Formats: sequence, C-alpha cells, structure tokens
Amino acid sequence: MKAIIPAAGLGTRFLPVTRVVPKEMLPIGAKPALELIVDEARAAGADEIVIVISEGKELIRKYFEGQPDIRFVYQKEQKGLGHAVLQAEIDDDALILLGDALVVGCCAAKEMVEVSKAHGGAAVIGCERVPKEKVSRYGIMKLDGDRIVDMVEKPAVEEAPSDIAVAGRYLLPAAIFGYLKTQTPGKGGEIQLTDAIRRMLSERDAYAYVYPGKRQDIGNPDGYFAALEAYRGINQN
Repeated sequence: MKAIIPAAGLGTRFLPVTRVVPKEMLPIGAKPALELIVDEARAAGADEIVIVISEGKELIRKYFEGQPDIRFVYQKEQKGLGHAVLQAEIDDDALILLGDALVVGCCAAKEMVEVSKAHGGAAVIGCERVPKEKVSRYGIMKLDGDRIVDMVEKPAVEEAPSDIAVAGRYLLPAAIFGYLKTQTPGKGGEIQLTDAIRRMLSERDAYAYVYPGKRQDIGNPDGYFAALEAYRGINQN
C-alpha cells in the first residue's frame, strides 16, 4: 500500500505567511503539521509516500529530503483535488490523506485499513458526522448500512441523504486513476475526486467509516488554532 498526500494548494487563506512557509509546514508542537500526517500514513502501513507539491513549496521537499520512503511530484496547475491525486499515479491501493486535514484522537488511516480488510479489500472513505444545518458545506454520503450508494456534494439541508460527511481520508484501489484520467471537469472547472469516486461506485463497492477522532482543518487560521488546542490537550493528559 502506498500513500498520497496532496499538499499543492496555494494557502491563500494564510497569506501573507504562506508566501514564505507552506501552510502544511506550520508547527503543531515541535513538528510541522505535514509530518504528523506522514506519521499517520506510516502507522497505517504505507511503504511509500508520495507528496504532491507545487512550485514555491520546495521547503516541504527540503524538510523531508533523505527519507527513502518519500518522493515528490508536482501539480503544475491548480485543477482540483482529483487532478492533484492523478499526478501521483501509482499501481497499488492508494491511501489518500489531505495535507491540510489533521485527525486528533485516533489513527484514522490505520483504522480504515482494518475496515477495508473486513470488507475484502474494498475502498473506504473516512467520514465524520456533521450538524444537520451544516451539511451544505460538505460532501455527504448516501448509505445502505455502511456501504456507500452515492455521494452528494454540498446538498441543501432538506435534500441531504445523511449527516455523514467526507473527512479528509480515502483508501481507494489503483483503478481510481483510470477514472480520474477520463473524468470531465466538474464544480469550478476542476477535476473532482468525488466525481471519479461516484463513477467508481457503479462498478466497485466502497464503505464509509466514521472514525472516532476529530478532524481539524488546518487550511484556515481558525482550524489551525483549533488543532493547536487539540494537540495541547492531548499532551497535557
């Protein structure tokens, strides 16, 4: 199993600091946030980690230089998450951990691997429950038990099929890259990973796993400060 960490975003919500320091390299205690995500991938059993970066984020490459299980690819154009993942195409199961999503309180990726094994190696998407009034901010699951029937991107509250949202972690078969290669642009003119997964669902089973930890979105200042508080709480206990 290999891991992909998309970390090519421009970090505009953190300007001006991200002109110098990528948002993924902002510290959480003594480590940059991205290293915590790398640690999670390794704990899940990934034997190779591909980090997707963009020009201007060479600080990430310099920090991890010399670690034999890490390699880098570039996303030269900002064409969406699906496009970023496609740049790291591999021939194995892909554990995808978003570079701006920290999970506090569990090793979500490791638990998802166990869930996949329980379902015969099927795809698994890490999820969280969200308040009903906030479902319009997320990709929401339509489920039959824990099997994913469909994914609805940012539905209206009255049309949401559940309160279970995609939460920054995916375990997908190598076949996902074939879907991404033929995926037409979706919302915002970008190649959306969600759209490719929806197409995959017509041919392959995938399961939702609501992991017990708390996702912290470090892609914005409020989320970053919440992550600092969460990790400080863990270290104090």
